[in-house]
Amino acid sequence: MDTARATEAQPHIPASRGLRPPAGVDHPTIISVRNLCKEYLTGRGRLTLFDGLSFDILRGEMLAIVGQSGAGKSTLLHILGALDTPSAGDVYCASTQLRSLTPSQAATFRNREIGYVWQFHYLLPEFTALENVAMPLLARGESKASALRSAEKWLNEVGLGDRTTHRAGELSGGEQQRVSIARALITQPQVLLADEPTGDLDGATADLIFSLIQGLHQLHNLTSVIVTHNQALARRCTRILRLDKGRLNEVAPLAL
Repeated sequence: MDTARATEAQPHIPASRGLRPPAGVDHPTIISVRNLCKEYLTGRGRLTLFDGLSFDILRGEMLAIVGQSGAGKSTLLHILGALDTPSAGDVYCASTQLRSLTPSQAATFRNREIGYVWQFHYLLPEFTALENVAMPLLARGESKASALRSAEKWLNEVGLGDRTTHRAGELSGGEQQRVSIARALITQPQVLLADEPTGDLDGATADLIFSLIQGLHQLHNLTSVIVTHNQALARRCTRILRLDKGRLNEVAPLAL
């Protein structure tokens, strides 16, 4: 928790201009889901998380996916980001049919097009914040010097320019999550996927982190999909979908 760092420096957050796409501007679909099904075989038989899901996500949207634990929200997010494969159906993301990708192609696609933020930061403890942020660029073969320059830029952007040499254990929970956000965006992805990005944080820090994600979403023209149990944060997104009993329905913010 970040109670001890209540006065820590806040990252610069661009002034909000409203998250809905401007009227009269064309915002084509960036993610298209058709007849998606995910099943698992268990000791008790076949478990169907969802079946027949079809929906589109427009470029520039900030979409919240809500629902009870175990409903399949994280599994759906993993499928959208080519981390998991569906039992049936298709996902098209950034003009790519994900089902057609080989494992190697899927890894390249994720590195190029998708940024991920998880509930837990998954920072490598033996490396500095700067080195952790640089990892995705190093993985694609970029030179160390270039990757570290980009990492420094992104740490400055999330308000951690003075923490570049700190390791994960020397950072607060909110700072660790900011490092993970910088790591997710250093590859300049089109899509940001976030799975309970504020779930391990206290209320004040959660609000700060979500505001940072909102500001970066706007500034870098991202399309963001956020799984969250935090209804107050979900209401700040442009659209809310609830996954319940294998069905996905749009809900109004006031209905949460």
